[in-house]
Amino acid sequence: MRHYPVAVLCTLLFSVIFMKSCANTTTPPSGGAKDTIPPVLLYVEPQNLATNVSRDKGYVKMTFDEYVVVKTASDIFLSPPMEKKPVHKIRGKSIIVSFDGKLDSNRTYVLDMGQSVADNNEGNIYPGFVIAFSTGNTVDSMYLTGTVSDCNTLAPFKGATVGLYISDDDSVVFKERPVAAAKADDWGFFTIRNIKDTLYRMYAFNDLNNDNVFNPESEEVAFIDSLVRPTKVVADNILELFKLDMKDTLACLTRQSDYELAMFKEATARQYLVNKERTGEKTFYITFSAPYTQIDSLWFEGIPQEKVITQFNDMEDSLLIWINDGSKVQPDSLWLNVNYMKTDDSLKIRVPTTERIGMHKSRAMIQDAKRYKRRDEMKAEDTATVYKVSANGETFDQDGFIIDFTFPLVEAKFDSLQMILINPRQEESPAAYTVVHDTMDLRRYRIYPEQPLQKGYECQLKIPYGVFFDINRMPNDSSKTKVSLPTSEDLSTLYLSLKEMSGECRYIVELMNEKRDKAIRRYEIRTDTTLVFPYIKEGMYSVRITEDLNNNGIVDTGILLEKKQPEKVKFLELSDGNSLITIPPAMEIEQEVNIKEMFK
Repeated sequence: MRHYPVAVLCTLLFSVIFMKSCANTTTPPSGGAKDTIPPVLLYVEPQNLATNVSRDKGYVKMTFDEYVVVKTASDIFLSPPMEKKPVHKIRGKSIIVSFDGKLDSNRTYVLDMGQSVADNNEGNIYPGFVIAFSTGNTVDSMYLTGTVSDCNTLAPFKGATVGLYISDDDSVVFKERPVAAAKADDWGFFTIRNIKDTLYRMYAFNDLNNDNVFNPESEEVAFIDSLVRPTKVVADNILELFKLDMKDTLACLTRQSDYELAMFKEATARQYLVNKERTGEKTFYITFSAPYTQIDSLWFEGIPQEKVITQFNDMEDSLLIWINDGSKVQPDSLWLNVNYMKTDDSLKIRVPTTERIGMHKSRAMIQDAKRYKRRDEMKAEDTATVYKVSANGETFDQDGFIIDFTFPLVEAKFDSLQMILINPRQEESPAAYTVVHDTMDLRRYRIYPEQPLQKGYECQLKIPYGVFFDINRMPNDSSKTKVSLPTSEDLSTLYLSLKEMSGECRYIVELMNEKRDKAIRRYEIRTDTTLVFPYIKEGMYSVRITEDLNNNGIVDTGILLEKKQPEKVKFLELSDGNSLITIPPAMEIEQEVNIKEMFK
């Protein structure tokens, strides 16, 4: 072994240490545990629950133990809201939130920072901060809670502004900012805190332009029918006052909600014609600003009245129009006259009005008209009555064969159709059938076998050539469509027993998929009954029930000034409070629903 003098070893060791310390002097140390600790609030000015704060004190300053950033400025909310939103700036380790203008005298203010504050390095969120202070001698101490949801889907309405008002004016939400307010969180839950013990009107609205005033043209709204009064006092140990992690489902669902608000898009009270378009040689549409349009008469100049076919949509705010005169090419410009009840802006009431509307062909449409001279460029509707036949075994008992035509029919020989049953041995036999014309779409027909289709059988619908003629006077092509019931042994059936129906209105009952964006099967009922939902695949489902008060088959929206709530929509809740129903394979499930209890 070779030996070195001690002095030499010390010199070498010092050199290594010195080199290490001099390298990468601008790079922070690497390695070690990641910082997961959120910033710590050291000081607030003014302090929480401070009184006699100067009206000129136009800011709140928060100082933390490390450098911080504001990640989501939209989370910062002041109650009562001022004309302009609070603004913030970073100064060192402090956040300064400034208010525009003087504070009101003898008023309690609440600044809610939401989940906006995070540390500068790792982005650890400061777990919410709320400060209350007063320009008077006391800080108001009452609070109330609630939940905001969409009136159709019952999904939480995140970000809705919920406001309290002290006024006898029913239109206060259109004109004034609330005297106290809060924002609904991811669960639609809100707490309006540090408010006076008095009576309030409560509204919620989707404040898209951040002016803290309801705009009926573009924003949804909700309201509580009666006056509300807080009954609870702010304290440090109240769950509803905590800033919770929105991913903590159990804690979020444990919070108690005093009020439920259903958000709806109000149909505008002003009625006028907003749009028109010529979509084809003989097809047009016009749309109106409000539903349930009252049209007294409608006519094209130069075209007999009996040659015009019209169809409203469900809400009666859009009208499809066809000309049924048999000829292919129409003039490039047509004039449509519509006599309807239009809102007079000076009188603020609807009065009979006739509008003359030009329906002109587009340049592309004029060029398309030339294709009639070249048969190789013709479209399907130029040579035949175009239709589509669809059938689904899972809903065949309800829907049958559905025939959708592109244009309205002017001649139909439904008795020339052929329905054939095919048994498991592939033996064919004719079957009697029934034709039903859809009441909402004049271009749709349903064909049902008179006897229910049995499992293992197939049903075929044959449509011969030339039994249908639409407004273009062209015969249809022939077609064959076959359907059979599902045969999988893994499919399940849900039996839904509905009891204590009021009998005064109709209820719409729908089996929805897990996302609640598609109805798998729908019933409309008036009396106690048991509904059958067959052929259900394994998965998660919901049952949506709508109280159809006016029996029009749709969910009607509310009217704010008339204090009319939207028609109620409820989802069936199981005994554990869950509204999602787990359907296992190959099961028959029975569920009872008390309608009176559900809609009380």
